[in-house]
Formats: sequence, C-alpha cells, structure tokens
Amino acid sequence: MSDTDSFIDEVTEEVRRDRLFKAMKRYGWIAILAVIVIVGGAAWNEWSKAKERAVAEAFGDAMVAALDQPDEAARASALSDVASPNPAGQAVIELLAAAEDSASSPKDAAARLLALADRNGIDPVYRQVATLKAVTIPEAGLSVDDRRTRLEGLALGSGIVRLLAEEQLALIEVEQGEVDEAITRLKQLIADAGATTDLRQRASQVIVALGGELGSNLSEAPPEE
Repeated sequence: MSDTDSFIDEVTEEVRRDRLFKAMKRYGWIAILAVIVIVGGAAWNEWSKAKERAVAEAFGDAMVAALDQPDEAARASALSDVASPNPAGQAVIELLAAAEDSASSPKDAAARLLALADRNGIDPVYRQVATLKAVTIPEAGLSVDDRRTRLEGLALGSGIVRLLAEEQLALIEVEQGEVDEAITRLKQLIADAGATTDLRQRASQVIVALGGELGSNLSEAPPEE
C-alpha cells in the first residue's frame, strides 16, 4: 500500500471517528434515557409486585383473624370490618359474613347475598354462588316465585352452577307438591354427563324417597368427564 493510500485511509478513519463522536454527542442522551427507563421500569415493576403481595397478605391475615373470633356474631362483625383490596375480595368477605349470619339472622344473610348477586362489576361466579346460597337459607323470607326466577336464570347457564340450580328447582317442586315434575327433573340431572357423583347420589336418594324408580339407565349414569 502506498503512502498516499495509507494517508487516505487514516483521514477516512478520522472522519468516521469524528462523525461518530458528533453523533454520540448529539444523540447519546437517547441511549442514556433508554437505560434509565428500562432500569426504572424494572424497579417500579418489582415495587408494585411487592406492594400487591403485602396488601394480599394483610387482607388474608385480617380474614383469618376475623374467622378466629369465638362466635358467629363476632365473626360476622369482624368480617364486615375487613378492608378489601378489590371487588373480588369484598365478594368473598360478604359470602363468608352471610354464612356466619345465616343461622341467627337468615333474612339479613339472604338480603346481603342477593345484594351481592345483583351487583355489577364483579365476577359472575360470585354472583352465582351468592344466589345459590340465598335461596337455600331456611326462613330467608324469599317467595317461591323469587326463588324460582333466580334459579331458572342460573339454570340457563352452564357447568356445575346450572346443575345445582336444577337440583334446587326440583326441591322447590317437591315443596310445592309437584312430585312428578321433581322426579323428571332429577332423572334428567342424573343422566347429565356434567353431574358429579355426589350430586347424582343426592338426586337418586330424593327420587327414591318420593317413591320414584331409578331404572337401570339411571343407576348406571355416565361417569364424570
């Protein structure tokens, strides 16, 4: 390589370095800012997780302390005082508090559960469970028509909630003297592939108690999936 070529290469390299230096000087803050954002974001994420974990632990500890109270009234009162971090947590508190109140204040417990069942903005599963619990509380003061209407709404759904609603509808039919209708409903429940073993056994026992016959096709109901 000649001296001229070497000189040209050195000049070219110097020009490149100069351009790179100017570019870094001009745009280097972007890279620095990106690093700050990435590090800061990671730190914020870890802090948020730690905060959520602390809130969840505090909520759980408060619920355990409330359930450790000596009697139902004290437990219900303590549960009502627990601060919930979110709607789902509040729904759990109200379900537990209603369970504690159901024996001593069945009407109040049912009212609490139905208020939860009619509330928007929470997971449907909590509303469904609240409805099922409300209609099964003895002396809750709910009319037959109200119980039927609410259960028929659940029976239009899917999964185990639908089947439990069908079971309760059959019990209402028994209560109203509609024995044949109840037996038919219970037989359909037993034959349903989604019914659990316990549910089939309960339905079978009621059918027998009502004087109905199971038949071989029902005594050998399909297994659970």
